[in-house]
Amino acid sequence: MESDGKCRFWSRKHHNPIFHYLNTSTFTQYTVLHSACVVKIDPHLIPPKKMALLSCCITTGVGAAWNTANVKPGSSVAVFGLGSVGFAVVEGARARGAAKIIGVDINPDKLAKGLKFGITDFINPKILDMPVHEKIQEVTGGGVDYSFECVGSADVLRQAFLSTHQGWGLTVILGVHSTPRQLPLHPMEMFYGRKIVGSTFGDFKGKSQLPHFAKQCMNKLKADFSILLLGFKLVTYLEHDKAMSPLDH
Repeated sequence: MESDGKCRFWSRKHHNPIFHYLNTSTFTQYTVLHSACVVKIDPHLIPPKKMALLSCCITTGVGAAWNTANVKPGSSVAVFGLGSVGFAVVEGARARGAAKIIGVDINPDKLAKGLKFGITDFINPKILDMPVHEKIQEVTGGGVDYSFECVGSADVLRQAFLSTHQGWGLTVILGVHSTPRQLPLHPMEMFYGRKIVGSTFGDFKGKSQLPHFAKQCMNKLKADFSILLLGFKLVTYLEHDKAMSPLDH
């Protein structure tokens, strides 16, 4: 259906509205979707279980590196938060030819996984004796060209912003932040050329670009936006399956 500005879900007993998250609400066995959020795919070419990854985490991360930031070959990148979105940013930056990709996470187990996805350096803030942004500035000689905040924490966002190089550094916000927190920045901190921007769905156009991107990932075809061959292994993101019932509790 097309959006009518109202909720698409209502409780059967009391007819109270049930609000949907980010226009989809996919943790349901049956759903009603906004027509703009539906993309037709070939289930024989693209298994739905793997395609689900492209509907959010991989597209968001890869698109942030390709479309939003337009990462350049030989550049430096810092990714704050190595979850599925963060790992997708790493893959996108690697495919674009980034020379240094720094993964930042408080979970030491993410180091081994991060190396498989393409990080060149790993920083665990819990064992540092200085702020994260100072460490990144130290190892990069002034800061990274691009930083990506994939956590949804205002404090982490500030560290990501300060880790970029003055004059041209770009920070991309991918995490979902809570209300009523505001941007943890002073306007004058942007005076020297650092920039900050938000990204939803990796700035991919769902209707026109997602089907093509899905075929590229599954067939490992040459990407239109990259000089390198796509080698995304979607199965790498799949660690285990869970039934719907545990999500009810």
